[in-house]
Amino acid sequence: MLVILPPSETKRDGGTGRSSYLEDLRFPALTPYRQSLIEQLADLAGDPEASMKALKISARQIGEIERNRGLHEAPVMPAIDRYTGVLFDALGAPTLTADERAFAHAHVAVHSALFGPVGALDPIPAYRLSHSSRLPEGGLRQQWGRGIRHELAQVPGLVLDLRSEGYSELGPLELSPERLYVRVMARGANGETRALNHFNKKTKGAFTRALVQSGLRFESVAGLRDWAASVGFELGEPTPAHEIALIAPSPEMARAVS
Repeated sequence: MLVILPPSETKRDGGTGRSSYLEDLRFPALTPYRQSLIEQLADLAGDPEASMKALKISARQIGEIERNRGLHEAPVMPAIDRYTGVLFDALGAPTLTADERAFAHAHVAVHSALFGPVGALDPIPAYRLSHSSRLPEGGLRQQWGRGIRHELAQVPGLVLDLRSEGYSELGPLELSPERLYVRVMARGANGETRALNHFNKKTKGAFTRALVQSGLRFESVAGLRDWAASVGFELGEPTPAHEIALIAPSPEMARAVS
């Protein structure tokens, strides 16, 4: 079982000094892609104006360029601790137990624009790069090619893709009855569902936290749906296109399961 999360633009500073970290990342076949992107990003940092254009940032965010300049010697920390923001606040990695963090490492991946999918506890530095950035050798969708798609195709068992569409396009999951794209929805007072925008991140984080804390390795969608209902989440029936709706809990239920 694997849950794939999107990253966050915001990241925590600091970490442990390391001379090398690429060999410790999940999906080692992606190392050449990672090395190429790191080199491009570090070189680009030598030209602040070009960096701001490529990364779509303002002069007030010049510190992000300095992060990229030092990628070769930067301190690292586990991916689920590095990322901040709504989704990762809801996931609450610092408050997970050691066993829960180990479970997360085995069953949760975060899709970084720079590193591709990495394990929850994989060591990564702070950086600035998003799925829509365009580096000297082209856009990220072009540069990742079929690398991520091929690696994800090798993952056995149930796979839930919680990435945003922009990150999913960098390495599409080959969907099937046991490999599903998750769309977060809200249920209105009339019972109808609608797409949930900003707050979908909180729902993704809370759902992943509940899953990690359960310690259960689901082998079927049916078992996952039954469990979700038991802890206050609702998963719809998978569609013919192999998508599944994660219905955000009501405010009352959200407080009960938080």
